[in-house]
Amino acid sequence: MTKEIAVRETPAFRRGVAMPFFAKIFGLACLVILTGGLPRAASAAEGAASGASSGSLSQGIAAVVNDEIISSYDLNQRIKLVFASSGIPDTQENRDRIRPQVLRNLIDERLKEQEAKRLKIEVTQDDVDRAFKRIATRSNMTVDQIGEFLKKNGVNKSTLTQQLRTDIAWNKLVGQQFGSLVSVSDGEVQEVLQRLRDESDSPSYDVSEILLTFDNPAQEAEIRNGAEKLIEQIRKGAPFQAVARQFSQSASAASGGDIGWVRASQLPAPVAEVVKNMPSGTVSDPIRTRNGYYIVQLRAMRRGSGADPLNDQYVLMRVLLPLTPDAAPRFVAQRAREAESFRASVKSCDEASRKINSYVGGKADRPRTVLAGQLEPRMRKAISGLKTGDVSQPVRSNAGVEMLVVCGYKPDEGGLPTAEQIDDNLYEQQLSMMARRHLRDLRRDAVVVKR
Repeated sequence: MTKEIAVRETPAFRRGVAMPFFAKIFGLACLVILTGGLPRAASAAEGAASGASSGSLSQGIAAVVNDEIISSYDLNQRIKLVFASSGIPDTQENRDRIRPQVLRNLIDERLKEQEAKRLKIEVTQDDVDRAFKRIATRSNMTVDQIGEFLKKNGVNKSTLTQQLRTDIAWNKLVGQQFGSLVSVSDGEVQEVLQRLRDESDSPSYDVSEILLTFDNPAQEAEIRNGAEKLIEQIRKGAPFQAVARQFSQSASAASGGDIGWVRASQLPAPVAEVVKNMPSGTVSDPIRTRNGYYIVQLRAMRRGSGADPLNDQYVLMRVLLPLTPDAAPRFVAQRAREAESFRASVKSCDEASRKINSYVGGKADRPRTVLAGQLEPRMRKAISGLKTGDVSQPVRSNAGVEMLVVCGYKPDEGGLPTAEQIDDNLYEQQLSMMARRHLRDLRRDAVVVKR
């Protein structure tokens, strides 16, 4: 039976597969949840409708994957999405720099798509709709606003739709094919737990990662070159989190590369040696491991197992009083008064879910569990110091006036992870390794021609 794994559930461990629900809630940088890249773009008719092209093939062929074409239109759409979601400036120089890695990701996604089709993995429209709603919730946008954002940046919405289908199918495939083969013994869990006890006074590091893998020595130079170009863009200001989502081949890509607080022994040996000597707030050069290159961002370092406020756990209910972005001041003022009235009358989440309906258009989301560090800074500030049952100060957004109701709160106690958390982490590591091996086999057996 496949496990459901959440993102950064504990300070020291990641537990994520693709598409976690809270991966920087309310952050626009979470618009795109790419674990590898965007596959097939819009059809020729859609391309003509959007003004991009009279047909994707008319712009040439970028690659052929087992007799299926990746057109230049596909590639250009994906490059536009990289720029739109990562903050990398859209210049010809940058296009030339990232093109090889973007094309490689497109090829991988076409292979995933073909394998899912072969194994008759089904993705329903409900699956896709839920994925869009998750993106919209995390981005503090509506689904329609996501479409507008893509259109503004020259990306056809069908491109993202197809990517989501491929991403969902691959995760279903990995779970169905390999989930039952993963076995984590009590002995393995206890071994890790004992090692962490022995290292309780040693430093821990708050780390994010990007992993770029290669299948044979002939690809190594290309992958290292790609890693160096990504590092250059990150050091010029591109958000590490967004670049990780676009390019990393680690399971942590879904959470922007974030693996939380870890000790050196939990990292690959070459990575650990670099991290131990890095200043906080810096990004490493490419780090060579057996099958790839890591890029590591060190956010902070601490000694011992002290509590971290960013790992405080909240159960939050988001409530909304809708307003259009261009609402007249008198309507904004009216909503502000309603928000204050609501805050004064609510003492629990049960009350909140009932009373919000008394306001025109008012609605409440289901309560969700999230770590403080996963909240947008202004929302984290809004709930700071609140007790269970309290309602945050109202915050104006594109959707209207938003508030968070605290349904539960558990402060971080520091210390060691539980046996269950270690078990989940080991399970995720093994499942991720099997997925990478399967993709490697698909690459090996594929006939790929790049133009």
